[in-house]
Amino acid sequence: MNLQGCISPRCDISALAATIAVASDLRMDPPIRIAAAAPDDFEWCARVMASTEPWITLRRDLAGCLEAVARPGTELFVARDQGSPAGFILLAAYGMAGSPYVASIAVAAEARGRGVGSQLLRFAEEHFAGRQHLFLLVSSFNLRAEKLYRRHGYEFVGELKDYVVPGHSELIFHKRLA
Repeated sequence: MNLQGCISPRCDISALAATIAVASDLRMDPPIRIAAAAPDDFEWCARVMASTEPWITLRRDLAGCLEAVARPGTELFVARDQGSPAGFILLAAYGMAGSPYVASIAVAAEARGRGVGSQLLRFAEEHFAGRQHLFLLVSSFNLRAEKLYRRHGYEFVGELKDYVVPGHSELIFHKRLA
């Protein structure tokens, strides 16, 4: 929107309001639906894992990723954008010290930067409403994920040095839910 030539206060306010409305429309989160994974979703989730960080550095291949998303005691949920998978979250109800645990979370490359990861985290928090705590691990080299977790109120509570890959740590994060 061009504000040149607009000198009255009313014109400035109208132009500014229109600019804000257009900008907010561009930044709206996509209409994401999150539901339990269907049997054919497991391979898609494993492929997303195997092709992205941190699983590349953690040396987890497709077979290892398939095993992870089907691990007993976990629930796999898929986020869909207009029917197409956009990301997933793997949850364990009793994963860390008897508390809920985010075992894995990933967003497809083409869906990143659109709020899918944030929506998956909120889903996990709502899924475990009534429980007091939620934990997750993040690899020390995965700075983008760490920033996301901190933005959502997760706090660093510990470190597992050289836990999976020598020279890298797994950072323990916690959020109080109740």
